[in-house]
Amino acid sequence: MNWRYTFTVGFGFFGISIIWPIFNSLIPPMLEDLGLAATVIGFILTWDNIINMFVQPWVGERSDRTWTRFGRRKPWLMLGAPMAALFFILVPFVRENFLLIALAILGTNIGMALFRSPTIAYLGDLFPAEQRSKANGVINLMGGLGAAIALFAGGALYKIGVPLPFIVGAGVMLLAIIVVLLAVREPAQVESAPAEAQAGLIANLREVYRQDDRSGVMILLAIFLWFVGWNAMEAFFTLYARNVLEIDEGSATQMLTIFAATLILFAIPSGFIATRFGRRRTILVGLSGMLLGLLIGFGVRSAGVLLVVLAFMGAFWALVNINSLPIVYDVGGEARIGTYTGLYYFASSLAAISGPILAGALIDVAGHAAIWLFSAVFIGLAMMAMLALREPETMPKQVPA
Repeated sequence: MNWRYTFTVGFGFFGISIIWPIFNSLIPPMLEDLGLAATVIGFILTWDNIINMFVQPWVGERSDRTWTRFGRRKPWLMLGAPMAALFFILVPFVRENFLLIALAILGTNIGMALFRSPTIAYLGDLFPAEQRSKANGVINLMGGLGAAIALFAGGALYKIGVPLPFIVGAGVMLLAIIVVLLAVREPAQVESAPAEAQAGLIANLREVYRQDDRSGVMILLAIFLWFVGWNAMEAFFTLYARNVLEIDEGSATQMLTIFAATLILFAIPSGFIATRFGRRRTILVGLSGMLLGLLIGFGVRSAGVLLVVLAFMGAFWALVNINSLPIVYDVGGEARIGTYTGLYYFASSLAAISGPILAGALIDVAGHAAIWLFSAVFIGLAMMAMLALREPETMPKQVPA
């Protein structure tokens, strides 16, 4: 396994991960300052996922069959990344006008949707099955590093000037994507997808549902459930901290850095653990730790104690997050990497639509602290789905070093 090259591939996810922590942490307070209720804020935060439900599966499938002198995936990176950066920079400058900030958010979402699936599909394109958990550990380490930088530096820059984290974040994202465009070598020959894999999102979902082996259904259901839980928490953590812990938005954003830090520390070990013990078992352990952390967090009212809880949760989330896409590829097969990348993001996008809306409605009724119990319920349901999943036969067995 070429570790240096794997880190280079990880710059794509690094660039993606720079944008979303700033987006999810700093835009909700802007929307609340416009007088919007939590339910409306939650709905706005789902726009990207509504777009992703349709755009990312389509782009993933199309990128399986896109051939240009730049490759299959790169044209989508070249189109989407500049568009996302431009609209992301505009957000803070138009934050006092609802229509304009809504348009800036929408433009950012569309741009990101155009290049995320092709970027992540490199995991399947460039690494064989037995290396994917370890490679995804490196890629997510790079993503976690990007998230940590975005949260810590973004919070600090926000205190200096509201537009700064958006400007700097967009610039860093573009630099990271340029590294990928220049350094990644796409394979010249790949296995062709079967005809039924090219029939569109609905047909692909129907084909997965009709399979005698329910592995495809159960893994997509589990992904949907655990992302409902976590995306709701991520979307409303800043507001929880401001309204319950009574700390400012910048400090609340920086608190999430500890979660990203332990995710970074456990990213590569999570890949090795899954290679040794199996992806399904590793994900179940991660979900158990997340559930425990959420239940503890519900009763915490000290920012210092909450930092410890977030660190604990970040380590266990790594076990889940690092191995989720590789196990999807195990189920889907080599010929449908882009298609199953799209289905993975369909499930996670549908979850991210449902999570903030449902959680926002609950917060309006029961208060901001209820977000912890909401997330715990869905993480628990994801555990049940994973217990019903049989370890895919394509999961590599341990091989001697």
